[in-house]
Amino acid sequence: MAPNPKSAYKQLFVKGTRIRARVLYGLFASVDEPMTPEEIAADYCVSVEAVREAITYCKSNPPEINEDLLREERIMEATGMNDPDYKYGGKYKILPPAALARILDS
Repeated sequence: MAPNPKSAYKQLFVKGTRIRARVLYGLFASVDEPMTPEEIAADYCVSVEAVREAITYCKSNPPEINEDLLREERIMEATGMNDPDYKYGGKYKILPPAALARILDS
């Protein structure tokens, strides 16, 4: 696991990939259709050890994952994606660069 300096996400990624640890953990911890580490590794073409490391990392509840989720929520709210009518043709608001920078920096 390693940070990705080119990403706005602060959480760790599977080293050498663009796969966030939280994505793999979400598949493992899914209530509806949980996957085994072996299934996840096969689907994402990563090692089982990398999947297990991602699971352990996420189970430790690192603050950067919560920060990433909160930042995504702020962006969705600011752009109108949380509007119930959005998926039925609602308008996506383009954020001015300064507004987006404030969200990403907070």
